[in-house]
Amino acid sequence: MARRLSGLLAFGAVLVTGVLPAAAAPPGFVAAAPEYPATVAIDSIAPKVAENGGTVVVTGVVTNSGPDPLKDVTVSIRQQSAAGSTVRTRSGLDQLARRGDPGSADGTAITAGRAGLGTLAAGQSLPYIVRASVADLKVGKGGVYELAVDVAGGTPDDDAAHTLGIARSYLPYRNEAVPHPTELAVVWPITHAPELVAQTMQDNDPTPVLRDDSLATELAPGGRLHQLVQTGGQLPGLTWVIDPDLLDTVFAMTRPYRVQKPNTAGEPAKEGNTVPGVGTDAATEWLKQLRTAVAGAGSQVVSLPYADPDLASIAHNGAGLNGMADTLRKARTAGEVTAEGRLAADVQSDVAWPYQGYLDQQIAATAAAAGENLLLANSASISDAALNHTPSAARPIGNGQTAVVADSTISDLFQPDLASPQARTAAVQRFLAETMVINRQLPETARTLLVLPPRNLTAGSAGALAEAVTQAQQAGWARLVNLRTVAAAPADPEANTAVAGPGDYPQQLRAGELSAATLGRVMDLQGELDQLLVILTQPQRVRGPFSAAMIRSMATAWRDQPPAGESYRTGVRDYLASLVGAVKLTPKSTVILAGDNGMVQVSIKNDLNQAVGNLQVQLTSSQPNRVRVGIKQNVVLEGTTSLTLRFPAQAQNNGPVPVTAQLMTTGPNPQPYGKPVVFTVKVTSVTSGVLYVIGGGVVLMLLAAVRFTQQRRKGAPAPEDDGGEAQEGAPADGGAAQETGAAAEEHAPGDEKVGH
Repeated sequence: MARRLSGLLAFGAVLVTGVLPAAAAPPGFVAAAPEYPATVAIDSIAPKVAENGGTVVVTGVVTNSGPDPLKDVTVSIRQQSAAGSTVRTRSGLDQLARRGDPGSADGTAITAGRAGLGTLAAGQSLPYIVRASVADLKVGKGGVYELAVDVAGGTPDDDAAHTLGIARSYLPYRNEAVPHPTELAVVWPITHAPELVAQTMQDNDPTPVLRDDSLATELAPGGRLHQLVQTGGQLPGLTWVIDPDLLDTVFAMTRPYRVQKPNTAGEPAKEGNTVPGVGTDAATEWLKQLRTAVAGAGSQVVSLPYADPDLASIAHNGAGLNGMADTLRKARTAGEVTAEGRLAADVQSDVAWPYQGYLDQQIAATAAAAGENLLLANSASISDAALNHTPSAARPIGNGQTAVVADSTISDLFQPDLASPQARTAAVQRFLAETMVINRQLPETARTLLVLPPRNLTAGSAGALAEAVTQAQQAGWARLVNLRTVAAAPADPEANTAVAGPGDYPQQLRAGELSAATLGRVMDLQGELDQLLVILTQPQRVRGPFSAAMIRSMATAWRDQPPAGESYRTGVRDYLASLVGAVKLTPKSTVILAGDNGMVQVSIKNDLNQAVGNLQVQLTSSQPNRVRVGIKQNVVLEGTTSLTLRFPAQAQNNGPVPVTAQLMTTGPNPQPYGKPVVFTVKVTSVTSGVLYVIGGGVVLMLLAAVRFTQQRRKGAPAPEDDGGEAQEGAPADGGAAQETGAAAEEHAPGDEKVGH
């Protein structure tokens, strides 16, 4: 029944169901029901690990969630139902978390240290402080015990004191030395959704541009990333897992930078559509603190592939795309070089971290192809449910790869934002209970454990994780080491090494992957980019920003921000299209060719800020038997300028003929560049010109015939007479020739044209 939820234990823990944590009541308190109208929250437990002779103090808040007042309310800690009744197994810990209404199994209230709250009106909340000695708690031997806070009082229906609500937590009790502390590696993620875009401000030293300035807030004091570095810096032995793209972005922010205005993602960056960034000081200080933190004793730096591409999405939907394998290898290399350079530290780069640690055979194969031989996995995808103990984290999975398997129950404690005292206390106590029970399963055997929090670990959750690890170390059953140590530890021979097939991958996670179409569009950008780079005189100003932006388009961070991811990808595509389209032929409509030959003008415009070359213009007539156009002409064009080329044309007939102008790249594999321009060459006077020529020829022929006839009538003249007659006839012939030539001159098209 629904009311039975009133007794559920709220520890902030999550029972792993194979996919994602289910929504639960806020940890640290129990929802009310008619029989139990008091909602009890636990804010703090001190000490978190009890010791012999000590006293346990619990603080929190009681709220009357019912419709009636509660009378003579008291709050107490309950002692164990049986002396020394520890929770010995991890399944027992989970059963305690699922326990329902208060009952005898929760023990009995301890009178000493009880707190009286008086009357609570409906909806009223009051704080409480209760305490109990370890002796009164009846804990006895070392182990994990239930810690229950009981609220009692009267109601209008029953004036007698009776239980009105309960909250439960865990209390580890230590009274002996630990022979083999569990070696515990904690992944400390330093990641952020991509911010740098492909655009830069076009100046002598290109100014970087960010899609927004949210990172400035996270880097500043009190921000998430600021808190992660501060908290992690106090834990020597951490494994810092860092996205190198974030390091590049922060480094870019240490200098003047610009931020896009809303709804301008695909536009070239200009003063009018960007604003100055405000995070320069915060970025400079944060990068300095991070360098110091990662240099802590025993710490390790793992560089993710540049921009942290979504390995699971690529494995399932894009592994076969042309160029994808090479892109992943380059991302890994770029990540390593960037992290080493920005942090001045040695890094390990052969580590793959699929989304939420879920692993299958396709993901493992894709990681192997990228050179990633160490995989961070979630135990929900490599289950050891058949074992009666928790095995060590590292295990070989074949193909030269090692999976370091994180305990999902422990890791999932830090999935939500543990911002409230109740949530933080619940997670810390469950962590301590789980790790203590794990250590006590095989106390004489050294074992390892991996904690894999979410990539977007919040400041509150990071603080809870750091506190939990510190307490476990101080209690003696855990020792913080780095990932390298855990990965190199001997594998448990009983541990599962079988990687699930793709069919076992959770459907809920698969539904959120980047689709094959999305990944295909990203990879198609490479072809367009390559074509643009061919014509640029300074290709380095475009190659680097766009290559990085393509990888950022596939970032794992977009899983949790689908609209932002799609906006980023659209912005990259639109901006590249605008750059490619900035070098273009000017549209034309009709060119008038008033004769059988002339010149056709074609104009090219370069709106880029740099010169272009390796281009030529080619004209193609759709009817070369009627109009023939000239040969190809090469193009070299300075930035933000235009050029007009003149092509000779010859016509055979009057009328319109479609002609296509196309930019082509030059080189061993010429390709069309940009869209063609189709226009019409309209020939208007070929026939008239030809008739003049023919007419002139006829006149010459008639004159020759007349002369020949005259000579025949006179008989055979002396040579000098013939020559004289020839001289006489010369002006006539010459005049006819000049007239014919003049007629041709009058109608020759020369350079006449319309359009350009």
